[in-house]
Amino acid sequence: MIKVGIVGCAGRMGLNLAREVIGTPDMTLIGGTERPGGDAVGRDIALLAGMPANGVIIGVDPKTVFERADVVIDFTTPEATVQHAALAAETRTAHVIGTTGLSGDLADRLRECARRAPIVWAANYSIGVTLLTALTEEVARSLDPAYDIEIVEMHHRHKVDAPSGTALALGRAAAKGREVALEDVWRKTRDGIIGPRPEGEIGFATLRGGDVAGDHSVIFAGDGERLELTHRASSRQVFAKGAIRAVRWVAGKPAGLYAMTDVLGLTRR
Repeated sequence: MIKVGIVGCAGRMGLNLAREVIGTPDMTLIGGTERPGGDAVGRDIALLAGMPANGVIIGVDPKTVFERADVVIDFTTPEATVQHAALAAETRTAHVIGTTGLSGDLADRLRECARRAPIVWAANYSIGVTLLTALTEEVARSLDPAYDIEIVEMHHRHKVDAPSGTALALGRAAAKGREVALEDVWRKTRDGIIGPRPEGEIGFATLRGGDVAGDHSVIFAGDGERLELTHRASSRQVFAKGAIRAVRWVAGKPAGLYAMTDVLGLTRR
């Protein structure tokens, strides 16, 4: 049995993850945490997830969870995730991270922690999105820069970051296929008189509304034709199922920073 902990277990994603772990025969949920003072603290996590009570009470100390678990799942905030990664490094516990918005110094700190613990870090744990990312890189590598690349994403009204982490991951895949740095060619916003579109630019468009779990399209627009690669998620449960697959894969792995392409065997060597 793989012993699994969940930090940030009482949010929408956390409860989806709890349901998946509890329902997976070769895994056991050993603990979950929330911020001190939160309404969920002290409650049975299974009951909170709409399942029969299992005696796992939500606490506030993530270190205890890392000490007891084989793998800890983390869909929280960038600052909290980096603190959790430090605990993973200290306890040599595998860490599955789905937090978006990690960049700059926080991303560097995460990579440093991965030298002492196995960490899977992905912007999106959907199997379909992982395949979409791999396809985006291949198509970008095959088409010349005369094909303009635009990435369009839509999420629910409550999402706080934009463009989404998945959209940026798709942009990085496209940039990798073209052998350029995304930061050198991206355009995140357009407004007013901006002039003609530069060749080689990778554009982003962000939509927010309703309860959309996540829609992403990568458009390759050439003269006379357009190729569109699209993934639509109708439920957050697909992300939870992918995270469970990552948990099973990373348990027992050596220290290192891994991606969902590693989990699915799609990483280029």
